[in-house]
Amino acid sequence: MTDPALDAETLRERALTTLTTARARTTLLTSCVDEPDLTAQHSPLMSPLVWDLAHIGNQEEQWLLRAVAGRDAMRPEIDGLYDAFEHPRSERPSLPLLAPAEARAYASEVRGRVLDLLEGTAFHGTRLTEAGFAFGMIAQHEQQHDETMLITHQLRIGPQALTAPDPDPAPPFTGPSEVLVPGGPFTMGTSTEPWALDNERPAHRREVAPYWIDTTPVTNGAYRAFIDDGGYDDERWWTPDGWAHIRRHGIHAPLFWHRDGGQWLRRRFGVTEVVPPDEPVLHVSWFEADAYARWAGRRLPTEEEWEKAARHDPVSGRSTRYPWGDADPAPRHANLGQRHLRPAPAGSYPEGESPLGVRQLIGDVWEWTASDFLPYPGFQVFPYKEYSEVFFGPEYKVLRGGSFAVDEVACRGTFRNWDYPIRRQIFSGFRTARSAEGA
Repeated sequence: MTDPALDAETLRERALTTLTTARARTTLLTSCVDEPDLTAQHSPLMSPLVWDLAHIGNQEEQWLLRAVAGRDAMRPEIDGLYDAFEHPRSERPSLPLLAPAEARAYASEVRGRVLDLLEGTAFHGTRLTEAGFAFGMIAQHEQQHDETMLITHQLRIGPQALTAPDPDPAPPFTGPSEVLVPGGPFTMGTSTEPWALDNERPAHRREVAPYWIDTTPVTNGAYRAFIDDGGYDDERWWTPDGWAHIRRHGIHAPLFWHRDGGQWLRRRFGVTEVVPPDEPVLHVSWFEADAYARWAGRRLPTEEEWEKAARHDPVSGRSTRYPWGDADPAPRHANLGQRHLRPAPAGSYPEGESPLGVRQLIGDVWEWTASDFLPYPGFQVFPYKEYSEVFFGPEYKVLRGGSFAVDEVACRGTFRNWDYPIRRQIFSGFRTARSAEGA
């Protein structure tokens, strides 16, 4: 990138905008419900909302005020309370957490000091300050917790607390159901994206055999066919672990779905509605996605197949930042940033499709891949091993692309998410693929 000294004001404005955007969203998510809802644990899978609020402030203090500015701790006695590795989510309600008013005041005071720091920061000298990385890391961290808090709102039982306009209507998608991705090498990952996190690095070449990939994510209507065909009752389609899991927990449909007479309904942020057939399916585990793919005679794409479909430009041979090119996301490209509280219909956002014609690779739903979460060749921890390295291994499956709940600062063509294959409360969907040897 250009000399940071020449581009300092641009970097400062970008950092300010992303931090401000994240805090406005945090404020919305923690001000739309009363104090009892902030302190309650709405699911053992999630923290109380007030824990996320103070954790956001604590991480910002630790990395920007302490690590970057070298200042003394403001509240050293609370560090352990808000250490995500020290206390699992199920135990956090029993901790002596800051009350909502105190958590808000703490996060606000931290932010005020950070904005003062930002005014005088030179965006060079250390890896943390180069190109404003630490500010970008904290903005991404806050937006990731905002998505986590939105998941908590979805799990919360009670009247509707959040509203947003629906995505624009889209005509039924009539394009090809799948796209051929030619075989050959491509560049995976990045070594140049200034705010990319360590597990996205470094850029490296991958050789991928030709394959077909769904043009759009799998829809509710298509997934219903799997249900109606007895997919949840047929062991053939499931891995042994997946079959044992759905039997043990009595799972027969995506999370939040229930049948009422002859139709399927779902609960979405406090509202019960008919499951829309043209939306990408949501709240399915890796086990469910994998079983559907097997039932359909297909498979989940590998992580490299997903990224090649999203970033490879067959004309230039280069990998772009996003499916539509290198420009930052705009509303015409993708459904991001909690602008809507649901996926857009399959086939939406033609201006966001990849050069190969694949749509909705960014936004709408996180997409499960077949791949375990592993480091890239040449991976180096930065700035701390607890972000990525401690999660590497076969226990976690990779998700790509982001969802409607993801902000653009935490979503790129190289961005990697991961979770256990049983997880369903996340905003997860999928698309399928098949090999095309000889194509």
